[in-house]
Amino acid sequence: MRKVIVNSTPLIVLSGVGRLDLLKKLYGEVIIPKAVYREVTAKKDSVCMQVIGESDWIHIEKIRDRSEKKMYKAKLHDGEVEVMILAQEKQADLVVIDDNAAKKTAKYLGLMVTGTIGVLIKAKKLGHLDAVRPVLDEIKENGVYIGTALEKMVLEQAGE
Repeated sequence: MRKVIVNSTPLIVLSGVGRLDLLKKLYGEVIIPKAVYREVTAKKDSVCMQVIGESDWIHIEKIRDRSEKKMYKAKLHDGEVEVMILAQEKQADLVVIDDNAAKKTAKYLGLMVTGTIGVLIKAKKLGHLDAVRPVLDEIKENGVYIGTALEKMVLEQAGE
């Protein structure tokens, strides 16, 4: 089983469009650090709170070495910092994260990285999603900004 560490934004975005199940379909199970759990369950009405509370495929883990957090604090949020540390501690196969600074940091650390949109493209290629465009439209309707150039590139990669 691949070790996949997921940050809060992909969980929130996918949950918001009713597609959190794509993570389970693609990876079987995923790991989130405690800080990510706190972020996605901060609101009592959070969709993520309901899903994670009932989930047997999303595992919440604490990082072992909290002293490492100091090294990342300048550019990254707490959840992103713990994603990086946990990914290194667990020797993760993949990190699912959307923030550009966090992606660059993860790549610098030698981690394999994808984001929410990468999950959608992979899901379509593997037959778990009929089309990416309607999901992108829903994501945008939920207030997530997706630039025109990025959307065009994504739709091309998805064959749409």
